[in-house]
Amino acid sequence: MTSVGRNHNLRPSLPSGQPGESWSRTTALEENFDRASGALSASRMRLVAKILKDSDETYFLSSRDLAKRYDVDVGTIVRTIQALGYRRYADFISDLRAHFVVRINPYTVMKAATVRGRRSVSDHIRVCVELGANNLSTLRSELDAKKVIDLAKQINRARRIVVIGVDLASALSHYFSYLLVAYGGFDAESPIGSSAHLMQKINLRGPKDLVIPISFGRCLRDTVDVAIHAAKRGIPTFGMTDSDRSPIARFCDSCLIVPTASAELSVSYVAPASTIEAVLTACAYLNPKRTLAVLKRKEKEEQQPNSRWYLPSDGDELEGKNVPAQPGGE
Repeated sequence: MTSVGRNHNLRPSLPSGQPGESWSRTTALEENFDRASGALSASRMRLVAKILKDSDETYFLSSRDLAKRYDVDVGTIVRTIQALGYRRYADFISDLRAHFVVRINPYTVMKAATVRGRRSVSDHIRVCVELGANNLSTLRSELDAKKVIDLAKQINRARRIVVIGVDLASALSHYFSYLLVAYGGFDAESPIGSSAHLMQKINLRGPKDLVIPISFGRCLRDTVDVAIHAAKRGIPTFGMTDSDRSPIARFCDSCLIVPTASAELSVSYVAPASTIEAVLTACAYLNPKRTLAVLKRKEKEEQQPNSRWYLPSDGDELEGKNVPAQPGGE
């Protein structure tokens, strides 16, 4: 997992207009392509253009597989990416993945899938699962444990933690904050509601607190605005997103970059959920005494007669009652 760090003193100036307004979303790979276009032959120009156009099917390929797809030898692939300014194939494929993430949207991906070939529903299901597995594989190979530990340390130091996730990402923000409270004993929340409500929550926080904005792709305006507003108030921010060129990466002090590519309909949260669990693991082992105290308290609560967990004896309440027969039962 690639990591990106920002320093308050090095924070880039905001684009003109209101916070969260759009700015150029040219990817690093496109910039390198434009910069090297004068030195590339016509055949290499066409090759790179095809790779970019087909990024949804090329961003996870090895150099050998990429060469096979475009009927060229591996040496041609290597020399072409070197001409683009990349020393390693891994650097090129990382930028290609970021390019895909920035450009992806459900309509274009599904349209391409339906035009490209007739797959069965079962085939699409397998592709979806395989892509989730690819995201986990990418996370495993690129995991920056130090950056995960940095976030865990900030969480341990923070007085209060606000995890911001809007729309679909609210599932992640709730999951993150719930784990922080339940298993870490931290004062964490994931507020929901209007953008005004989110801003009011941030207005109650200060330099001793921590804001964790989560958004992917082009990033949602409300989440970006929260990151910008928190920075203006001097509140530390540590984002989670899927590209080091996304607005979240641009405006947060530090950021975890995790893959979220999905087959067709939406983003995949397999890797972000795993990353959240990695952060919680780091929090636990940075301060095991605190974690053990929280877990011991939970264990005692669960052993009480009125525990919220189902007990076999609870089924005794059905004794003597007329319970409707289940289909196929006696």
